[in-house]
Amino acid sequence: MPDEGRLPGFAPLNRAYNAVFRPGRLTLGLVVPLEGYPAGPVPAMTRHVERAKLADELGFAALWLRDVPFNVPSFGDAGQVFDPFVYLGLLAGGTRNIALGVASIVLPLRHPAHVAKAAASADVLSGGRLLLGVASGDRPEEYPALNTSFDDRGTRFRESYRYIRAMAEDRPRLDSPYGRLDGTIDMLPKPAAGRLPMLITAGSQQSPDWVARQGDGWMTYPRAAAAQGRVVAEYRCRIAEAGLPDKPVMQSLYIDLLDRPEAPPRPIHLGFQSGSDYLRRYLQEIRALGINHVALNLRFNGADIEATMKRLAEEVLPEFHTEDCP
Repeated sequence: MPDEGRLPGFAPLNRAYNAVFRPGRLTLGLVVPLEGYPAGPVPAMTRHVERAKLADELGFAALWLRDVPFNVPSFGDAGQVFDPFVYLGLLAGGTRNIALGVASIVLPLRHPAHVAKAAASADVLSGGRLLLGVASGDRPEEYPALNTSFDDRGTRFRESYRYIRAMAEDRPRLDSPYGRLDGTIDMLPKPAAGRLPMLITAGSQQSPDWVARQGDGWMTYPRAAAAQGRVVAEYRCRIAEAGLPDKPVMQSLYIDLLDRPEAPPRPIHLGFQSGSDYLRRYLQEIRALGINHVALNLRFNGADIEATMKRLAEEVLPEFHTEDCP
C-alpha cells in the first residue's frame, strides 16, 4: 500500500467523492442489479431495494447504476432496467450513507441540460452522495434510434461535458451546439458542493491529456497487473504535468465468490471466480498500483446474492472500508 503521507490529497468535492476516494486507499462498491443473471440479459430485480439497503448497512462504499436505454442484443445486458436518474431518486430516499454512482451516463444520447438538472437533483436529495460517471457510448445500435450520429459522439461528448460544467455556475453564459445560455436564466438546484463530481469512463473518444485534465477522476477496466499499473501511472503523470492536484482512479470487476476462502482463481468475463482469500490479495495488489475504488459486479455469481454480500462484508471489507464523511 502506498505511503499516504507522501501522496497529495484529492481536491474535495461532495460527501460521496470525499468518502469513496482517498489517496493510497481502496474502497469497494457494488454494481446494480444486485443479483446473478448469467443466462440472459434482463435481471429479475428481485428484492432490489432491500439489497441496496443491505449494501448500505454492510458498509459498502458505493452503488453503481448503468445507463442502458435500450436492450441491445449485441451488448447482452439490460443493466438495472430502470432509468438511472429515476432509480437514483428511489435509492436516495432508501439509503443513508452509501454513495450513489452512475457508470456511466452516455452524454451524446441526452441533452446536457437534462443531465445537469437530474444529476444535481439526485445529488441534493441524497445529501451530496452522487458520483457522476460519463461516457461517449459504445453501442452503435442506440444512436439511430435517437436520430443521432455515432461517428461524431466524441465531439458531442466534449460539448455536453462543457455544458454540464457551466450549468453549475450562477446564471451561466455559454454558446454551444446544444444551445445558448445568455446569463438571464439559471438552473436549479445547484450541486450540493457547488460542482458535480464527474468521472470519465475509459477514453470517451478524447485524448489522454483531455481526460486527465478535465475529469474529476477516471473509470477504467480490469487489466493484468503490469498493464494496469502502467496506464494508471501514465494518467497521473499527465495530471502532474498539467500542474493539477492528483485525481482518483476506479475500475470494475466481475466476481463469482466461492464458499471456500482458499479456492484458487478461474477467469470469467472481465474478472474471476475465486474464494475470498484470492480476491483480497488481488485488491491489495491493485491498491498498490494506485486504484482507489473497485465496483464489484455479481452478475455471474453462483451463490445466493445476499449471503455473498454478507461474506464480502465479513471477509473482505474490513481491509477496504471507508468512513462516512459529514
